[in-house]
Amino acid sequence: MSDAINLAEKLSAFDEKWSPRTVATFNGHDVMVVKVEGEFKWHSHPDTDDFFLVLKGEIDIQLRDRTVTLKPGEMFVVPKDVEHCPVARKEAHLLLIEPTGTPNTGDAATAAKRTVI
Repeated sequence: MSDAINLAEKLSAFDEKWSPRTVATFNGHDVMVVKVEGEFKWHSHPDTDDFFLVLKGEIDIQLRDRTVTLKPGEMFVVPKDVEHCPVARKEAHLLLIEPTGTPNTGDAATAAKRTVI
């Protein structure tokens, strides 16, 4: 990588919601941006934690025992095997980091196709 990555520019390149775009990789992990709005689905990741950093907007990470609300500049890590459901009442933009190949739904059969931009 020889140039800085402008995350706002990358986010302006697509409109789809809940469809992460890989903007960089490091040490076997994808660094992704995603636009979200509405409710995703309850899921867990049996092999990895789930990292969320809000760039714009607000998102709730519903857990079975509580809800964690994140605003711009705030992050949360959902531990592996913990069921969660992200919800955004209005469009929000997130930065995600996870091992390359991790399905965003926790299930490869229902996961969004991984796209590099």
